[in-house]
Order: sequence, then structure tokens, then C-alpha cells
Amino acid sequence: MRAHRRTTVLALSVALLAATGPLAAPASAAPAASAPAVRARTPAGPDGAALRAALAGLPDGDATAALVRVGGGDGRWRGSAGVHDLASGRPADPRARFRAGSTTKVVTAAAVLRLAADGRIDLDAPVQRYLPGLLSTAFRPVTVRQLLNHTSGIPAGDGLGDSFEELYAHRFDYLAPRQVVASSVAKGPEFVPGTRQHYLNINYTVLGLLVEEVTGRPYASAATALVLRPAGMRDTSFPGADPRIRGPHNHGYQKVRRADGTAEFVDVTDWVPADEAAGGMISTTADLERLLTRLFRGELVPAPQLEEMFTVPADVPGASYSAGLQRFEHDGRVYWLKSGARYGYSTLLAATRDLSRTLVYSVNSTDAKGEGMNPVAQRIALAALT
Repeated sequence: MRAHRRTTVLALSVALLAATGPLAAPASAAPAASAPAVRARTPAGPDGAALRAALAGLPDGDATAALVRVGGGDGRWRGSAGVHDLASGRPADPRARFRAGSTTKVVTAAAVLRLAADGRIDLDAPVQRYLPGLLSTAFRPVTVRQLLNHTSGIPAGDGLGDSFEELYAHRFDYLAPRQVVASSVAKGPEFVPGTRQHYLNINYTVLGLLVEEVTGRPYASAATALVLRPAGMRDTSFPGADPRIRGPHNHGYQKVRRADGTAEFVDVTDWVPADEAAGGMISTTADLERLLTRLFRGELVPAPQLEEMFTVPADVPGASYSAGLQRFEHDGRVYWLKSGARYGYSTLLAATRDLSRTLVYSVNSTDAKGEGMNPVAQRIALAALT
């Protein structure tokens, strides 16, 4: 691998970490579709050969399936590889739904910004104005914008366990957002709002409650009306306390070590998602691509509010997160991305602001919550963005 490719993998790994059997089924891909140039220096289209190579050999110890969509330049590429499930070995369904993890935050941010555009939310107002009593008096005023860009200083809330084994034992239990916030508030502020950036789900858990308060509707209903429906995301949903993935889907697995040192793949497909507004969405690669392109084109959020999604707080050292997205730069090109991870599923959406390159993938990672970027995801990102 050439030196600049190693650098790309390392940089992508850092960026995504901050966010994060049977015979192999052959990789399949839709033929590239030509598109007219929209500017004088339109970059080359996706490298189909490199992308097919990135998906080769699935399933393996790192992933059981992968779905990929790459666009921009003078074409687009669609591909899938791996299996629907390890027991049957059937090819992975390219239309499959999956747990989208923290890419949900893009939808939540867009919903909040839509409400701001309508004059129903003031981004500079403290969230305490809208949700009195949610935070204790130990907390200074936290603005809605500080929640959006993770500079609120609100600490992480408690979950249902720390290890995979503990969480798996509680996989069918539902933890209400207000319970999560209460456990967070009990710890007191982590830092003065606006002085640091710490990416945490709790910020978007609170934003979900804000959306409910302002609209008078459950978060799922409000987010659907404000974002999903206008974006044409027909196969995207918020399951709430339902542990199942409704509709076509590929199974997710977590690799665990037995006492004798051998590996076991535990099916983690059915699981009640926590933090609905922070990471509870179920989606498809086609729907996430629609979200990405229509959002960046200004079709979902008006231009003044959309700028929040491409603005990293300049006065916060080391900040890389904006409202719902993360800034990543390589070889002079700036990408705006969001990754997500739930056990069994790793997801990414990324694009240049002018959409000259877009990438959406879902990798059925066997260690989605582990340290380091999944090797299959690394290969896909390298092939798509280099």
C-alpha cells in the first residue's frame, strides 16, 4: 500500500473512532451510470475495481456483509457482498434495512434546524427555557447550538451495562430518554458550556426531548414529518421499544471469545435500541444517500440554518464536530461525515459539500463497538475517497 493510502486509512480511523464460516458470497455491483459534468474540474467517478476488491472475501472474521453506494464525478457505484445470515449462507440483500446508529444524529440535527428556520426554536436560547427542570441548577445555561455541536458540558448518561455481556443480557429492555438524562444530571456538569467539545449521545437525547416539547409530538413522529418524509426516506423508521428490524434485513453478529479461546458469532439482530434521537434509527443505504444529497442541496433545511451543519466552533480547541456532522480533511478536500455503530452494524455517510463525492455504507461488523476502524470499512473508505 502506498504511503498516502496508509495516511488516509489512519486519518479515517481517527475520524470515525471519534464519532464509530460458510463460503463467501461474491461481491455484486450495479453498472456505473454516466452523468454529465457539472463543472470544469469534475473529479473522476468511483473506482469500481477498487471497490469490488474492498468487498472481496466476505463474510470473514471482521464482517458478514457490506452494502455500499458511492457517487459523484462522472458516475456512481452500487455494490453488496457477504451473506444474509451465517446459517443459510444466502447472499446479502442489497436492499436490506439496518440499525443506522449515530447517523440518526443527522436527522435530529436537521429536525432542530428546520424548527429553528420556522422560528419555533432559537439556537442561542438556553435549553432550560424549553425544558425547565430537566437540568439541575448546577448547570449553567446550555444553548441549543451547544447541544448540536457537543459543547454543552452535559456528561454521559448511564446505560444498561458496560460490557457486551451485560448489555446483551438487557437487549430487550427499554431505557427511557428522561431516565438517561436524569442519570447524567446527577453527575453534575463536565465542563463550562462552550469551552470544550466532547462528543456524547446525551446531547442528542436532550435534543430529542426538545423536539417533542416544541412540536407536541413523539420524537419519531416529528422527525418523520420534518425530515424523513421530505427526504423521501420511505424505508427508514424509529422502532422505539420494538427489538426487531421490520422488512428485509441482513443479520448482525458480535464475535465473542469462548473460555477455550475459540470465537463464537452471536446473533445480535434483535435488540431494543437506546437513545432514539441519538442513534435509534433503522434505515437503508439508499435512504441515507437521499438524506445526504437532499440535505446538502438545501432541500431539507434552509440555507441560513444549513450553515450550522458546516460550521465547527472556531473558539473551541480541537473541535471537529458541527451540528450533526464531523469535518474531515484529506489531500486538500474537505468531507463532512457521520458514522454510527450498533452491535452487528457499522454505518457511514460522507460527502464533499458540493457532492462531487458521496459515500454511504453499512458493514455488518462483528465488533462494531470495538476499538479501531473495521478493516472492511477501511477498505471501502479508502477505495471510495482516495
